Amino acid sequence: MESAAFDPEIARRPGVRGQADRMRSNKPMIDASVLLDCLDAVTVVHVGTRMEGADPNDDFERRHLPGARSIILDDALAGAAGSVVGRHPMPSAESFAAALGMAGIEHGQPVVAYDDRNGAWAARLVWMLRIVDQPATLLDGGLESWQGATETGPAKDQLADWPILTWPVEAMATADDVVAHLASGGVVIDSRAPERYRGEVEPIDAVAGHVPGAINLPFADNLVDGRFKSLRDQQRRFAVLTGSTRAIVYCGSGVTACHNALAIEAVGLPLPRVYVGSWSGWSTEPRRPIATGSARPDSSAAR
Repeated sequence: MESAAFDPEIARRPGVRGQADRMRSNKPMIDASVLLDCLDAVTVVHVGTRMEGADPNDDFERRHLPGARSIILDDALAGAAGSVVGRHPMPSAESFAAALGMAGIEHGQPVVAYDDRNGAWAARLVWMLRIVDQPATLLDGGLESWQGATETGPAKDQLADWPILTWPVEAMATADDVVAHLASGGVVIDSRAPERYRGEVEPIDAVAGHVPGAINLPFADNLVDGRFKSLRDQQRRFAVLTGSTRAIVYCGSGVTACHNALAIEAVGLPLPRVYVGSWSGWSTEPRRPIATGSARPDSSAAR
C-alpha cells in the first residue's frame, strides 16, 4: 500500500550528510522499519507532556528508543499560557534554542521525533523545526510502532549548540488572519474531535464551539490503527484543499493542529499556517463570534 510517509528507498541510501539533505526536503513522516536502517544518521527525540497528568520523565525512563533525547512539550515547545495567546503559544526563539541545546540536539542534524500518542505531541516539534528549515520528520505510529531494541533510564546529559532562529511569521496565523482568510474564501480547519467542534462538550476550555466558517477534519482521522492512512486515502480526506489557497489549521491550543499540518504537507499540498492560539485563544476574546453545531451559515452568534 502506498504510504504518505518518508520514502524508504531514499532513506536507505548511505551517507549521513546525504541523509540530512534528503530529510530537509522529504515527506514529514518516517516508517519505523526505515528508521531502524538509518538510526545512526539521525537524532531521535522523545516528546512528552504533562497535559494528561503523568510525569513525562517517568514515561521516558520507562521506555524510549535507543539514544533518544527527551523534550517536554510544556517546557520546551510552548511559552507562558494566557488569554488570546492560548494554552500553548510559541516559545521565544531564545528559549527554544536553549531547550534544544540542553537536550543535546545538534543544529542541522536530522531529527526524528516520536511520542506514545501516535504523533499527537511530537508533531508540534517536527512542525516547529520544519518551519525554520531544519530537517525533521515524525515517526509514523510513534513508540508503539517501534520493533527494535529500547532503553530505560533517564536522559543522558548531552549539550549542543543551537542558534537562535527567528520564527517565520508567514508560517503562523493570528485570529485576525483567520478572519481575513475566511473572508477571502480560504479554508480553515478545526482539528479537534467532532463533539468539541460542534460545541457539545468542552473538557478543557471555558467556552464550547468553533470558529464560524471553519470545517472539521479531526487530526485523529489521519490515522488507522495508530498509523497514517495511505496516500490515496489522505488525498481524498484533504480533497477540499485542492486548488485552494494555503489553508489555516487550528485545534485546542496549537498542538494537534500540527499533526494535520504535517499530514497535509505529506500529500503534496502547501504546509498550512497554524493558528497557534487556536480555540484556547479565540474563545478568550469576547469580541470573537462562536459557532456551534455542524458548519451551517446560521450556526454562529456574536458574544
